[in-house]
Parts: sequence; C-alpha cells; structure tokens
Amino acid sequence: MKTVSLVIDGNKVSAPDGERLLWVALDNGIYIPNLCAIRNGFGPASACRLCFVEVNGKERPVTACTEPVTDGMVVNTRGESALRLARSAFELIMASHPVDCAHCASNGSCELQKIARHLGVSLKTKRFRKLTRELPVDDSHSLFTYDPNKCVLCGRCVWVCREQLGIGVLGFAHRGFQRVVTAFAGDVLGKSRCQECGECVRVCPVGALAYKDAEARDHRIASAVGARLGTNIEPEVYR
Repeated sequence: MKTVSLVIDGNKVSAPDGERLLWVALDNGIYIPNLCAIRNGFGPASACRLCFVEVNGKERPVTACTEPVTDGMVVNTRGESALRLARSAFELIMASHPVDCAHCASNGSCELQKIARHLGVSLKTKRFRKLTRELPVDDSHSLFTYDPNKCVLCGRCVWVCREQLGIGVLGFAHRGFQRVVTAFAGDVLGKSRCQECGECVRVCPVGALAYKDAEARDHRIASAVGARLGTNIEPEVYR
C-alpha cells in the first residue's frame, strides 16, 4: 500500500494513502475530539460533528473522520474556524446532557470531560437553553444499567452489537429529540436477548452504559467475550 507524507499541526507524519485523517492524527498522538468514531471496519459516521479541522486548500473546515489523507496535505487541528464549529457542536450536546460528574461512573474517564478541556469550554454551557429529557433509567439488566439521559447517541454500542458481534440487540428508535438507544420493540434490556459480553459498555464514551458490579463485570466479560469472539481482536475506540 502506498504511503504518503503530510503535516499535522507542524508535525510531519506518514500514513497509508487514503486513511482517514482522524485515525492518522490519533495514531500519532495528536488528539482530535470525537464521540462517534470507532475503528476496525466502521465507516465514518460523522454524527457528532466534533472532529472539525482545517486543511490547506479547503475553503471550509472538514470532519477528520471523513477526510482521506493525501500526499503533501497540511492540517491545522487548532484553527479558529474549526474550533468554533466543534465548540458549537459540543455545547449543543451538553445543552441536553445532565452534568453530575461526581455521581457518574465515568467520572475521570468520560470523553466529554476530555473534550471540554481540549476545547476550553465548560461542561455547563450557558450559550444554549438547557433542555433535558428526564427519561427513566433502565436497570433491568443483571450486568449494567442504561441511562438514556446521559446517552450522546454516538452509535458505538449499536454498531458493536450489530456489526462487530452480529447480535443486534441494540438499535435506535424515534427521531430528533426523542431519539434513544433501545432493544427491539422498546423492551427493557433485561428482557432482551443480550449475551452479556459487555462490549456495549466498553465502547460507550460517557456514563450512559455502566456496570453494576466490578467483580461481576471482570468475570462475565472475560468469559462471554472469549466464548463469543474466540479472539483478542476488539474494536478500537480512542479516549
């Protein structure tokens, strides 16, 4: 495969021709905010609109998860136009996200906290009117809980359950502000045909999917994933 050279934030890097810019940057230690990105066969979703960058020769910022790298490309991940778009997208997400980090299982490892630091914005946005959904938490499953109020609708859990594992328990229902991740026919997860592999929890970038018990998590993930996949290959997510 042909290798190309490009410059990202002043750093000269090499990558396979046509590789997505987001992965090239992350592989070289250059962080670009993202929520919906997942590797190993997953096409660019471009759903979260957080990975905007500026590329020399392009009139407008582009999403790094959809932009293929080319030889001689010059990229600026910290351009003001790109950051302005990313900040707006992030603040829109946070306008409908409950901020209670101290009581969240993902506190300290949450992608939203990392993105806020990178963009230099607060988790509690004052730019947009707060509009939360106040939906019931699904704690029917023996392994984990699902809080739709914390869900950022990135689609990672849906993809890993359907495409990576071929189980298909999770999917999206409804549209717009009412959109949620759910099991078939709106059943609670405890009544679904979930195989308890825990992969949906692993790829969740926030605290929407969280384990109930650490010991049960470690034991059941090891056994379920080994039985299901028979391999150590897992979908990559970047945090």
